[in-house]
Amino acid sequence: MSGMTETPEAGAVPDAPAANWVDSYAPPASRPYLRLSRADRPIGTWLLLLPCWWGLGLALVTTGARPGWHDLWIAVACALGAVLMRGAGCTWNDIADRHIDAQVARTRARPLPSGQVTVRQALAWLVAQAGIAFLVLLTLPGIAILLGFLSLLPVALYPFAKRVTWWPQAVLGVAFNWGALLAYAAHAGRLDAPAILLWLGGIAWTLFYDTIYAHQDAEDDALIGVKSTARLFGEETPRWLRRFLVATVALMGFAAILAGVQGSALALVLALGGPWAMGWHMTWQLRRFDPEDAQGLLRLFRSNRDAGLIPALAFALAALS
Repeated sequence: MSGMTETPEAGAVPDAPAANWVDSYAPPASRPYLRLSRADRPIGTWLLLLPCWWGLGLALVTTGARPGWHDLWIAVACALGAVLMRGAGCTWNDIADRHIDAQVARTRARPLPSGQVTVRQALAWLVAQAGIAFLVLLTLPGIAILLGFLSLLPVALYPFAKRVTWWPQAVLGVAFNWGALLAYAAHAGRLDAPAILLWLGGIAWTLFYDTIYAHQDAEDDALIGVKSTARLFGEETPRWLRRFLVATVALMGFAAILAGVQGSALALVLALGGPWAMGWHMTWQLRRFDPEDAQGLLRLFRSNRDAGLIPALAFALAALS
């Protein structure tokens, strides 16, 4: 990893937030590796982490247990795992997509297609991140460890999905919301219906936000033959986004009902309030969706951190009530 002497601007990617910490403060030698992990674009880490916190909160509501130190560690372990596995997953994605990325305006400045790192260096970085994540996973109960291993399958398949299906966003949703199952099981020691419904609701949410995101690349994707829901839906995208919105709220709401039905009325109301308020945030996004406004699409995509924090907070309050 030594020998890199680039300036902050030299290898920056166009969709990274301005003045992000990687381009501004990280040692120059580390920047290409941190960009492989998308450390300059933290939104993806949030989108991977938030379903974990949903799952933990809903497990606490389901079991009626008071949060303890073990639950605090589950929340922290999920945060560490989200940073590490998002980094490893993005590194794997960039290795698999390096030739495609070289043909797309938004991605050709990434470390691999731009030559900032070699494939061998990227593989070493992937192994390092995944290895540390594995050590964190080993601190959790056995069922969570098993689920962690199973999550590697959709992660490995995702980069290739866009070559064979118009629904790569669904594969991404399976992977990105797996933490809802893992964190729920880490607390409860089992998987219940609320966890499955929460996971399915998260997949619908991913279809919503990643379809918005994919519209940035729709023209380039059409030229090189890459498939996406943005290309599949075209002018019908608003109609499909509305369907994903309804599915997200309905599935998460049903999960909250099943989780809270045996508890207090206050816990049930608080748990239901999360999906309801999240639905209003998604409605706000839908009303501002403009497929021709690339910067607007990116802003809407990033706003899903706030959308996902809403049910995380609601489930936490329900667990404490």
